[in-house]
Amino acid sequence: MPKNSKVVKRELDDEVIESVKDLLSNEDSSDDAFKKSELIVDDQEEKDADVEEGSDVEDERPAWNSKLQYILAQVGFSVGLGNVWRFPYLCQKNGGGAYLVPYLVLLLIIGIPLFFLELAVGQRIRRGSIGVWNYISPKLGGIGFASCVVCFFVALYYNVIIGWSLFYFSQSFQHPLPWDQCPLVKNTSHTFVEPECEKSSATTYYWYREALNISSSLSESGGLNWKMTVCLLAAWVMVCLAMIKGIQSSGKIMYFSSLFPYVVLLCFLIRGLLLNGSVDGIRHMFTPKLEIMLEPKVWREAATQVFFALGLGFGGVIAFSSYNKRDNNCHFDAVLVSFINFFTSVLATLVVFAVLGFKANIINEKCVIQNSEKILKLLKIGNLSQDMIPHHINFSSITAEDYNLVYDIIRKVKEEEFDSLGLTSCQIEDELNKAVQGTGLAFIAFTEAMTHFPASPFWSVMFFLMLVNLGLGSMFGTIEGIITPIVDTFKIRKEILTVICCLVAFFIGLVFVQRSGNYFVTMFDDYSATLPLLIVVILENIAVTRIYGIDKFMEDLKDMLGFSPSQYYYYIWKYVSPLVLLCLLVASVVQMGLSPPGYSAWIEDTATEEFHSYPTWGMIVCISLMVLAILPVPIVFVVRRCNLIDDSSGSLASVSYKRGRIIKEPVNLEGDNTSLIHGKSPSEVPSPNFGKNIYRKQTGSPTLDTAPNGRYGIGYLMADMPDMPESDL
Repeated sequence: MPKNSKVVKRELDDEVIESVKDLLSNEDSSDDAFKKSELIVDDQEEKDADVEEGSDVEDERPAWNSKLQYILAQVGFSVGLGNVWRFPYLCQKNGGGAYLVPYLVLLLIIGIPLFFLELAVGQRIRRGSIGVWNYISPKLGGIGFASCVVCFFVALYYNVIIGWSLFYFSQSFQHPLPWDQCPLVKNTSHTFVEPECEKSSATTYYWYREALNISSSLSESGGLNWKMTVCLLAAWVMVCLAMIKGIQSSGKIMYFSSLFPYVVLLCFLIRGLLLNGSVDGIRHMFTPKLEIMLEPKVWREAATQVFFALGLGFGGVIAFSSYNKRDNNCHFDAVLVSFINFFTSVLATLVVFAVLGFKANIINEKCVIQNSEKILKLLKIGNLSQDMIPHHINFSSITAEDYNLVYDIIRKVKEEEFDSLGLTSCQIEDELNKAVQGTGLAFIAFTEAMTHFPASPFWSVMFFLMLVNLGLGSMFGTIEGIITPIVDTFKIRKEILTVICCLVAFFIGLVFVQRSGNYFVTMFDDYSATLPLLIVVILENIAVTRIYGIDKFMEDLKDMLGFSPSQYYYYIWKYVSPLVLLCLLVASVVQMGLSPPGYSAWIEDTATEEFHSYPTWGMIVCISLMVLAILPVPIVFVVRRCNLIDDSSGSLASVSYKRGRIIKEPVNLEGDNTSLIHGKSPSEVPSPNFGKNIYRKQTGSPTLDTAPNGRYGIGYLMADMPDMPESDL
């Protein structure tokens, strides 16, 4: 090709645009100006391209300031409140230390491979979830929209939990803590303890009555709780300010929000190990109950925890990885973040059971004292003989071991009338076997334990600040899973979209800060994400392995990473993970069908929880949440399968040198009567569609010249021809 062909240039704000023919005719490998330029395919659906390594031209798409910032963002998204209050509960419920075996097995089978898959497609295509699945197959573009809907549902109630944590955080700067003692009620004649509190406990009363001021049923709204409304507004303001500049603002906050929880957990672990009874809690936690491992529900719950712990299907993983360089080692990232998540769960479990062991020891001591007083009364009235009591027993300073010795003696001697004596067995194991999860663990059990800590306000401030940071880290990824795909697809300004999204979510979120709001949080937690996310991830797996092609995807990974991934991933993605996910989906549907749909309502008169079934309108809401979350998948498939909407832009994407921004107006080529493609002017040639390779090697070119960013470089012509293979990701 002639090196000095006639080129007609048009200058606008230091931008230089050349005709396709003249641009591609410039094949001088020593042309530094060309090497330092970026080849842009600027159509309505994909307006950015990857920048070659060493380019001094700034890519329009934002990028992470450092690899550490990116890793912290992924860790902050995957490590959330579930690591602190869900994993310890499952560990306790499903065999203690034995539960770690199925969890690790499933982490290797579905966790790491699917996490790696999402990181890879996001990094390769450099789009949010909508753009990624549109690229692979436009008919499956609904997967991305479904992810956005699920993210929005989860964000609605997840930020309410952050609001609760903010409320407790603000109340922790008091000594004694406000939930330390039951409040006193005064009337004209005397003062007495609040009956509702006396029937339950100080921390339980504070949670249900002072914090939530909860109603007795889902149907009883009770109006807005103004304290929680203010906290919810504060939570959304924090999220909005952190996300308004995208990863430029949220990435910097990650240094604190992702690392601070580890500081708090380590401090709690050290403090917890110094508490009386903490070793009993940890021993109980890691005593394996191997027989429970054989139960199918253990594996189902372990798979569900792995699935949600890594944030699969939300779109946040894809969004964060889309801001990476194309040659980033996302396989290393997947393994690193997955195991950081696992070890965080184990660390949190150690902390939780050290503290619960201390709490169980306190409760056991109270039990021993109360029952010892009963025995003394029975001895005085003659119901028990002094001869039953060993001589070394001193009831004024009796230990748990001595009490259990006396208890066993009395039970054997007074076997027939033992039940009427009203004595109870005071065993630490009985208290530790009471499984507590979710809000019950964080806002009742843990807060009660902290009231017995020296300097309890300090530990309370640290604990709830940790919960706020864990929640915010997950919220950043969740909101990124909404905003990034929409910005990429519809080209809306990120700042405006972020503010609108947060405002809309706040006003819808007022449902959760009614007096009945806690019941709606339970409803959304149970029904808005589980099944839709499983379906989304199954479709993601099928889209990559079956529609795009697993062999082609493995080649893409080799091109991107610089080495061939293990064949282990090939077989896992193609055969194992789809089967495991389908089994998990079926098991979840069966479990949902067998479990009566309902919620635990707090009854003020009895100061206890009582199971209520959802009313008819509540069941409609539950079903609607699941249907709305997955509805975009069939809608987009039908629309694009039947060509109900014409997506073609009708013009060839302009090819330009990028100098700071993309020129979006059409290019007029003067003095050039012929076109490279089909003899048409660029404005008349249709845009290249997704899935069609726009690079073609020239006939007779001796070598395969690949650009550093993974795209084909000099020696490849732009074309849109029928015989071209589908493009690599």
